[in-house]
Amino acid sequence: MLEVMSYHVCLVCMGNICRSPMAEVVLRRTLEDHGLGGLVTVDSAGTGGWHEGEPMDERAAAALAEAGYDGAAHRARRFLPEWFQRADLVLAMDTDNLRALRKLAPPGADVRLFRSFDPAAPSGAVVPDPYYGGAEGFAEVLRQIEAAAEGLAKHLAEKLT
Repeated sequence: MLEVMSYHVCLVCMGNICRSPMAEVVLRRTLEDHGLGGLVTVDSAGTGGWHEGEPMDERAAAALAEAGYDGAAHRARRFLPEWFQRADLVLAMDTDNLRALRKLAPPGADVRLFRSFDPAAPSGAVVPDPYYGGAEGFAEVLRQIEAAAEGLAKHLAEKLT
């Protein structure tokens, strides 16, 4: 029996209740749409542990639901340094989280900004934190996530197939 290796992507924001779980849900579907669902595993976490065990922010879940995604199963968790051993690619939503992850990362870990995979985004573009705003911020974040997820799926298709 041939063992199939899986490429692992972890998406990271501050508390794991808005941006990174939205990105996890969107990226999973995008990878399925590109025929990569069996080759890539996706999860998410936060650099902080304030919301561990909590569901996704209701505004994030509503933005996803309005676009036909389901984020109901999500429960927040904190990124642990030992996860670098299993993650092939760790993607931060913004520069604060990127810095925090790079401080934890062992040499050679692939840690980048998520929006670096969106070909239309400027260099250094981030997914802004919508937590302190209204529904329109979550809708904009979803659009940015969908664009980056599409770019990442194309990148992974070239890399893995």
